[in-house]
Amino acid sequence: MNKKAYKALEYYKIIDLLTDKASSPMGKDLCRKLTPSTDIEEIRSMQLQTHDALARLFKKGSISFGSVKDIRGTLKRLTVGSSLNAPELLSVCSLLENTGRVKAYSRSDRDDGMTDSLDGMFSALEPLTPLSTEIRRCILSEDEISDDASSTLRQIRRSIKITNDRIHSQLSSLVAGSARNYLQDSVITMRDGRYCIPVKAEYKGQVPGMIHDQSATGSTLFIEPMAVVKLNNDIRELELKEQKEIEVILADLSQKVAAELEAIHADLSIMVQLDFIFARAALAMDMNASEPIFNTEDASVSVRPATRLLTKRKPFPLTFALEMNLTSLLSQDRTPAVKLSP
Repeated sequence: MNKKAYKALEYYKIIDLLTDKASSPMGKDLCRKLTPSTDIEEIRSMQLQTHDALARLFKKGSISFGSVKDIRGTLKRLTVGSSLNAPELLSVCSLLENTGRVKAYSRSDRDDGMTDSLDGMFSALEPLTPLSTEIRRCILSEDEISDDASSTLRQIRRSIKITNDRIHSQLSSLVAGSARNYLQDSVITMRDGRYCIPVKAEYKGQVPGMIHDQSATGSTLFIEPMAVVKLNNDIRELELKEQKEIEVILADLSQKVAAELEAIHADLSIMVQLDFIFARAALAMDMNASEPIFNTEDASVSVRPATRLLTKRKPFPLTFALEMNLTSLLSQDRTPAVKLSP
């Protein structure tokens, strides 16, 4: 059909309704790209999928495929040996966790021993639970790696805490004791990642150390006392070790994901297809739609009543019929409104 026919049938409005029923961005994209087919076998296959998905919805209730992200670019990077960052690994993890929930929905839904056209797709899903569990164990959020991701990381962070405590102890002694009269405020602050104390400019010679910054007026200098210079150096060295260990952890998780690339690609494809299918079923349920009967022979068609946009509301009472061999529906001004065949 041409664009004029689509507009006359309000096809794009129906596509918008369908798109709203999909849960994932990739599933919504498939809905937007849907166009009428002239392949009777393809039509029957898609109708059967919609029928079977609708039967599952009636029996089990709604199903969500989550916000399945398009991670094809992420997976492609693994094929050239790149390591993934924390957000990318969490996106893979989210896909696998969604896959597990959808798989569980299928198992609990098919306890009657019956089979349908969707069983093969559900059976092909591989949640890879050990992999998703390992990613969740190591990565707490996009910005935080767990202490328990490795014994080395746990030890480094323990050392950082101990060194931080020693620095605070040293500086607290200065702030409350010998340097108290030289300070602008009795606080411990940081400049350039180094612990400092705010010293009045006129007393800078009374507090030996490294000047890292000054206030806008120049009346306050932020000095790193010599007593904590080595400890601050130790902190910096430990932080570099921490970052290096995090890179090792992410590289190890990336290798584990790369080993399952084929299964993950398959999961992504199937999840998007199922989202598309169940969106069609959800719209059919919402519209209280009936399954059509297909006709490959020239035959009369009668519709009563009909409405331009299919909804659950009572349709405007329009009745029309097409006799055999007719190919067009005419509008009131006798111009073709919809061409029904090439």
